[in-house]
Amino acid sequence: MASRRTLAATVCLLVLQLLLALGGAVVEARPGPPPARHRVAPRRLLSTNAPQSVDSHGATGDDGTNKAFEKTWTSSVHRKAAAKSKPPKGAPESVVFDVGSYGAVGDGRSDDTKAFQKAWAKACSSPQPAALLVPAGKKYLVKEIVFAGSCKSKVTFKHDGTIVAPQDKADWSKPHGYPHWIHFSNIDSLTVTGKGTLDGNGKVWWKNSCRINKKLPCTHAPTTLIFSSCKHLKVENMKLINSPQFHLWVESCHDVTLSRLTIASPGNSPGTDGIHVANSEDVRIIKANIKSGDDCISVETGTKNLYATKIECGPGHGISIGSLGDDNSKAQVSNITIDTAHLTETMFGARIKSWQGGSGYAKDIKFLNLVMDNVKNPIIIDQNYCTMADPAHPKPCKEQKSAVQFSNILFKNIKGTSATEEAIKLHCSKAFPCRDVVLQDIDLKMKGGGDKKIVTTSTCENAILSKSSNVSPPPCTSGVTKDDKDDVIPEDYE
Repeated sequence: MASRRTLAATVCLLVLQLLLALGGAVVEARPGPPPARHRVAPRRLLSTNAPQSVDSHGATGDDGTNKAFEKTWTSSVHRKAAAKSKPPKGAPESVVFDVGSYGAVGDGRSDDTKAFQKAWAKACSSPQPAALLVPAGKKYLVKEIVFAGSCKSKVTFKHDGTIVAPQDKADWSKPHGYPHWIHFSNIDSLTVTGKGTLDGNGKVWWKNSCRINKKLPCTHAPTTLIFSSCKHLKVENMKLINSPQFHLWVESCHDVTLSRLTIASPGNSPGTDGIHVANSEDVRIIKANIKSGDDCISVETGTKNLYATKIECGPGHGISIGSLGDDNSKAQVSNITIDTAHLTETMFGARIKSWQGGSGYAKDIKFLNLVMDNVKNPIIIDQNYCTMADPAHPKPCKEQKSAVQFSNILFKNIKGTSATEEAIKLHCSKAFPCRDVVLQDIDLKMKGGGDKKIVTTSTCENAILSKSSNVSPPPCTSGVTKDDKDDVIPEDYE
């Protein structure tokens, strides 16, 4: 009996050892997980449901993605997902105040001014970043309105619809100084953006202008959009049309970016400057298409550190510094750069202008990389500026002994065609000549000269040229050079 038990125990032990041996072999034969360096995590674009990317043959790229698929995915789903995605954890969310929620009708006839005022009051008083929304697809009639700060947080004015000004002049307040239609004042970190349009309905004002009907008294028409005493301002993607007078005015602001703007009024609409900047510092104008009846861009006194680039101008009166020194005032303008612009059939091109009798200075001014297409007076400095109802036909002004001092002015790489023989005109003050004027890489030909070989000319009066090279038409023979004259400039001009 004992022998049987011993035999059974021995058999069980042998079977157990055999099973253990076989099990170990099976475990050793199983493929283990690949090393960490071979793992390729599926690429996700904002959504955890993004499909695995494969090419047309079912293969993935080195990083697990297919470039063609990624491009398509990014251009469609990625943007949609980004629009719906939540801000990073802990970041404040913007509160949206839709003007429709405050009574705006948007039929182009009902007065929506109060609804806009209510929506602004809520947005400006919000402790969180806020957005005032003007929805697309509707037309809002808004009368004179002021959006005033200071606001508790950052505000975005998101304008995707159309805002129209009253057509009846009776709906406007009595003229006093410079009237304004839409006015943003004393706001920090304001952004005005959207795909909307501001329509100033300027026709009723233009036909009653003293520049059109000289029998009428001269009054100021409204500015469409003005920003005053604002800091860290951004205005982008806006369209402004048919302004009664100035389209966009920046007054006493600091750190301003104006980008991707479209401005349009007929070439015969009086006083409709595109962008007007005064008493402001650190202003950038990037990519603007401007059609107007006056200056595409006008830079007035008190402006410092302005840079404008990628400007399309025409019709209009060109890009102007000034006019300065009117009514015997003191001007202070410095560090102005206009770099890369295309001017088409404008009355003037690159222009600096001041009245006699003024004082102060305009210095460190650069006009760079400009293309002129059939432009009258492509390059002009005029220290004897004088205008009347029709600025195209100025009348002589009484000669005075003081003037705004122009100095350190560069015109470089300006090419194209002139509509007049006089392509370069530097007419400076007898008492205070223009100093340190540089002309470099200028090539201006007569438009349609053809076989007649009409050549352009240049004229100068009291201009002190610091340097000129590669200039056509040749630099003015009537000008004086730096070595010819050593003028003493009064200290109070600085």
